[in-house]
Amino acid sequence: MFMLIMQFFWVYIDDLMGKGLSILVILELLFYVSASLIPLALPLAILLSSIMTFGNLAENNELTALKASGLSLYKIIRPLTVLIIGIAIATFYFANYVIPIANFKWHSLIYDIQNTKIATIITPGVYSKELDGFAIKVDKAKGNDLEGILIHDHTSPTLMRTIRAETGKIYRSENGKYVYFELKDGSISEELAPRTPTFNPDGTLHRGSTYPARRSSFKSATHKINLTGFDLNRSQEDLFKDKHEMLNVFQIDFAIDSISKNTQEIRRTFVNSVMQSHPYFQATSFNLEKKKLSERSKNSDLIPDTLIQLKKLSKNEMTAAIIGAQSMLRIKEKSLQGQSDYMRTIHRDINGYLIEFNRKFALTAAIIILFFVGAPLGAIVRKGGFGAPVVIAALLFMIYFVLISIGDSLAESGVVSPFIGMWFASFVLTPFAIWFTVSAANDRPLSHFIRFRKKAKQSSVE
Repeated sequence: MFMLIMQFFWVYIDDLMGKGLSILVILELLFYVSASLIPLALPLAILLSSIMTFGNLAENNELTALKASGLSLYKIIRPLTVLIIGIAIATFYFANYVIPIANFKWHSLIYDIQNTKIATIITPGVYSKELDGFAIKVDKAKGNDLEGILIHDHTSPTLMRTIRAETGKIYRSENGKYVYFELKDGSISEELAPRTPTFNPDGTLHRGSTYPARRSSFKSATHKINLTGFDLNRSQEDLFKDKHEMLNVFQIDFAIDSISKNTQEIRRTFVNSVMQSHPYFQATSFNLEKKKLSERSKNSDLIPDTLIQLKKLSKNEMTAAIIGAQSMLRIKEKSLQGQSDYMRTIHRDINGYLIEFNRKFALTAAIIILFFVGAPLGAIVRKGGFGAPVVIAALLFMIYFVLISIGDSLAESGVVSPFIGMWFASFVLTPFAIWFTVSAANDRPLSHFIRFRKKAKQSSVE
C-alpha cells in the first residue's frame, strides 16, 4: 500500500504542491485513495503470503511430515482454500460497495484541489485571468517578490483602472479570502468606460461624451483582491456520479439497461426522420393522404396523379433538381456521420460500464487463482521468510499487472470484448496455477514438466 500510495503522489504531485492544503485534506485524500488501491494491493498480498506460508512449511520439513502422516497437499491446503474463498467473497462486497464510494470521494477531492486557483494567479510573462474582473501580468516572480507588475481592474462596469508598479510583494490573508499586493514606485490610471457618443443639432460632438480620466503616482500602495469563490471549494459531487468506476454492479446493470433502451429509441427516431425526408416515403405518404381525401371529398381530382419525369424537365429545371439532390445528399451524409459518431460514443460508454462490471468479478477470481499459484510454488521452492518469496512474488505480480494492463487496454480500445479483456489475466494464469498445484502435490520440481516434454518429443522422433 505504501508503494502504491507513493505512485499516486508521483502522478499528482504537481496538483498538490503549493496549494496551501491542510493536513486534514491530505489525510482525507490518502484515506480514500488507500481504499481504491486495494484491488492492486490485495492480490499481491495474497500471493506473497501464500508463498511465504508454504515456503516456511517446506523449508522446516513440516510439509514433509504432514505428507508422511498420510495427508495429501490437497487436504493440507483445504482450510486455507476456505479462508481464501471467504476473503474473495468479502473482497467482492468491498469492491462493489466501498470502492465505488472511495473512487467517487477522491476523484471529487482531487478535482477540487486541481481547480484551486490561488496557486495559479501569477504566471510570469503572461496575463493571468484566473480572477474574474482582473488581468494580472508580472515580468519576474520569485516567491512572493514580484517585478514589473501590471494589473487591469475591470470589476467596475463604468470605470477602467490600470495599476503599474516597479516592484511589489503578494500576500494571502490568514482566512484565505483576500490577496494583497504591496506595491512600490508605481502609478494608477483611471478612466470612464466608453459610452455611446451624442451629437448637437448642428452635427458637432456633444462635450458630455468625452471620457474623463485621471492619473496618480505613488511610492507605496496596497491593492486588495477578494478571493471569495476561488479557494478550495467542494464541487457538486453529482458531477462524478456517472463515472463507471463509481457504481456497483446493480447500478451498472441499471445504467446499461437504460442506455440500451434510449439507444433503441434514438435509432428508431433517426430512421423515421430519414424515411420522412426521402422522396419515396414522401410519395407513399402522399398517396395515403390522397386516398383518405378522396373518401371524404369529390375535389381529389385536383391533386396530380402523375410522376414528374427527369427527362421531361427543361434544362434549368433539371439543373435545379440536380443541385437540390446534391445538397440533400450532403445533408444526409453529415447527418449519418454525426449519428455514427454518436452511436460509437454510446458503444464506448456501454463498454466502460461492462469493463467495470467484469472487473469486480475478475478481482475476486484473481485472488483465488494467485493463491493457487503462490501456495504450491512456495512448497516447491522450499524457501520462506522475506528473501526468495518476495522476489518471486514481485516477479509474478509484475506478470499479473502486465496481463491486466494489456486486457484493460484491449477492452477499452474495443479490440476484444470487456469480458475477455477483464478476464485475460485469469485465463492466462489458471493453467499455471493447475500446473503448480499438481507438481507440488506429486512432489515434482518445475523442471519435471520440461524434461517430460523433451522425453516425449525424443520418443516420437524415434
